[in-house]
Amino acid sequence: MTSSTDMDCERCQCQHEDKHSAILYTLLSQNLSHSPPHQRCLCHQRWTVCLRTPHITCQAASDVLVKTISFMKNLPSFHLLPRGDQLLLLDSCWVPLFLLGLVQETVTFEVMETPAPSMLEKILLDGQSKRQEPEWTQPMLAAVQWLQCSLNTFWSLDLSPKEYAYLKGAVLFNPDVPGLTASLHIESLQREAERALQEVVRILHPEDQDRFALILLITSTLKSIPPALITDLFFRPIIGNADIVELIVDMLYEITSWQPAPSPHVAL
Repeated sequence: MTSSTDMDCERCQCQHEDKHSAILYTLLSQNLSHSPPHQRCLCHQRWTVCLRTPHITCQAASDVLVKTISFMKNLPSFHLLPRGDQLLLLDSCWVPLFLLGLVQETVTFEVMETPAPSMLEKILLDGQSKRQEPEWTQPMLAAVQWLQCSLNTFWSLDLSPKEYAYLKGAVLFNPDVPGLTASLHIESLQREAERALQEVVRILHPEDQDRFALILLITSTLKSIPPALITDLFFRPIIGNADIVELIVDMLYEITSWQPAPSPHVAL
């Protein structure tokens, strides 16, 4: 007798596509799923998802973004860099800085499968349905689960405020960003931030000799998160099709109307 899972897998394309990719994803994401081991179908990983409570999560994400920009605003060493280098660093580093902010502020979120219009809605709306659908791409479940896994791993480190501050400096001053004119100076700023972070780690955790290297290693996973995923998940419901980087630049260099209500938390 064929089980419902086997029938689903017969209908899906998981077993007809690259099996090596499916196996690799299964190995990497074992801690993301609590489904029984016999359920090997990965079709659900291809689902498009959206925030379960966008009004709450998007507000929290906006607060974190404002604090992230405030962090950059309050760094004299950043504003002394050539304007072009500032823009390149911002474009390259805003996502990992924002994600560090999510972790520091312990912002959690849940997603659900993107609701599809019913057959009745399609008939009643007819051609209007296409105009009402968002033009941006909805995130995939697998990508969101990988993001949540990275955030959970960072939460487990339980960083102190000083560790967060110096780590953000090390992330922001990335000399490997293409096109920088003051890359050597930026490299020295990054080394300075990393030395300060290492010293704080040594003082706060003298027994943990591997903590500094582990922090940098886990930070590299945040750098691998695509900007499109963060934008589509947290900001598209607010900004629509606007360019998020352009909005961040406006917020960094001048006061704009797109700012959430002031938060009672202490800004960086």
